[in-house]
Amino acid sequence: MEKEITAIEAQKRSRQRVNISLDGEFAFSLDRLTAAWLKPGRKLSAEEISRLREQDEVESAHTRALHFLSFRSRSTKEMQDYLTRKGCSPKLIASVLARLEEEGYLNDARFSREWVENRSAFRPRGISLLRAELRGKGIPNDVIDTTLTQADLSEGELALKAAERVVGRYAALPQEAFRLRLGAYLQRRGFSYRTASLVVQRLWNETRNSTNGQAQHKNME
Repeated sequence: MEKEITAIEAQKRSRQRVNISLDGEFAFSLDRLTAAWLKPGRKLSAEEISRLREQDEVESAHTRALHFLSFRSRSTKEMQDYLTRKGCSPKLIASVLARLEEEGYLNDARFSREWVENRSAFRPRGISLLRAELRGKGIPNDVIDTTLTQADLSEGELALKAAERVVGRYAALPQEAFRLRLGAYLQRRGFSYRTASLVVQRLWNETRNSTNGQAQHKNME
């Protein structure tokens, strides 16, 4: 049985949505894009109404997904988990994920590369921890392997970069405390004991040489 559209009114809370009235009564709301082709007086079959509602679900979920992406890029699993928390059905999630991938918003290989680049530049950590983080984001092992191989990371250089960011905190400590505190810091960031020890010893030597040099210069004055 067909029903006639008797009113299309913009919502007060969201100007991107409209309320649809059928046969004089409110029936449902739609995204403006979904409702763009509708006009008062048009008659809709039960099948068309059902299709409109399904399309609106996809548009609403897609809009939510884009908002989620506006803060930072996401892995496919992160997006899937987010839409699940928002109560979307598996069928709806699959549709939205496919659309986002087609539009280029979701790409696990790109996400993986960006994650490693960002971590290496701003929050260095060991390769084992990088791998664990990517697994936690749902990145497939083969993608992780490719990403890490192409990144050609040096565990020693990453550890040194990480340590240099915080070495000032420990510079005044005795050698054993310096070794324990800075070494523990590096190991918490996924570096092996051996790598951490080598970096700690190097920075201890540099710190002492710098301190001694400053002291000698002061005495000469």
